[in-house]
Amino acid sequence: MLPLEVLEQARDELLDWHHSGMSVMEISHRSEAYSRCAAEAEADLRELMCIPRNYKVLFLQGGASAQFAFVPMNLATPQSTVDYVNTGHWSQKAITEAGRYCKVHLAGDAGGDYRRVPPQSELRFSVKPAFVHYTPNETIGGVEFAYVPETRGVPLVADMSSSILSRPLDVSKFGLIYAGAQKNIGPSGLTVVIVRDDLIGHARAQTPLVFDYKAVFDHQSMLNTPPTFAWYMAGLVFKWLKKAGGLAAVGERNRVKAAALYGAIDASQLYKNSVAKDARSWMNVTFTLNKPELAGEFLAGAAGAGLHGLKGHRVSGGMRASIYNAVPLAGVETLIAFMSEFERQHV
Repeated sequence: MLPLEVLEQARDELLDWHHSGMSVMEISHRSEAYSRCAAEAEADLRELMCIPRNYKVLFLQGGASAQFAFVPMNLATPQSTVDYVNTGHWSQKAITEAGRYCKVHLAGDAGGDYRRVPPQSELRFSVKPAFVHYTPNETIGGVEFAYVPETRGVPLVADMSSSILSRPLDVSKFGLIYAGAQKNIGPSGLTVVIVRDDLIGHARAQTPLVFDYKAVFDHQSMLNTPPTFAWYMAGLVFKWLKKAGGLAAVGERNRVKAAALYGAIDASQLYKNSVAKDARSWMNVTFTLNKPELAGEFLAGAAGAGLHGLKGHRVSGGMRASIYNAVPLAGVETLIAFMSEFERQHV
């Protein structure tokens, strides 16, 4: 979901952006007007996340899945060992891809059906890894880290596609953060990378230029034509977040939304969440019905009530309510009311 206010502004500017007589989709990415738009988006993101001056911000294409390859290409040699923590579907994909470029050591594993997060005490790092990678929030299983792993000075890399901008974050604890835009930032097609200065400029020789973080930075993320409309939309979302009170205010709202929905599930006789309570995602609330045969009727009824996208991922099944930043508390309350009435009719 995108903020209605942002969609309305994009609609109003679609045919005539900044009195140019053109759509932002028709403006050259190298024009002075678009360069200002791009620079303003970066400045707003830096302000929102309190990004230190010694970190670069890159706007790339390819989604987070492309970063599964770009990270080891830029931060590790073929002889390097890299440490990964496995907590679910997206961690597994990152691990598989990294194995094509260097040696992978499993530093932690939630194991089994991925309903928990390994605590710091269970993490076992290799002797000298190039970096440590983890996925703070697993969208499919609805599993989230409640802590930032301590890596003893080794660069920490995080796939924050589904948790970025959901609450305040100390960026200085990370060597590199990457995030696909399509959860909390804007439409798909854009990926944000936040990387510490000392970690760029070391890409292996075989790395294509458009994948080299240093080359991308040297060209202000415009080494090739960027996804200009998605970048523009991201900028509108950043301004909306600032207007909403910044990440502290947004984080509190997200906490309240998640707590209300989990509370309703825990009090129910029909619905169940199987994730350990200290690892429950704020963004992706998964649940099953104790009467699985009612799943189709539940989804049809929800759609009739204006509640869409509740079907769980094909990998895990069940239900999943993705309550990202733009989903208002009223939307969560509507879902809870529907779930309660459906339970009353079927239990």
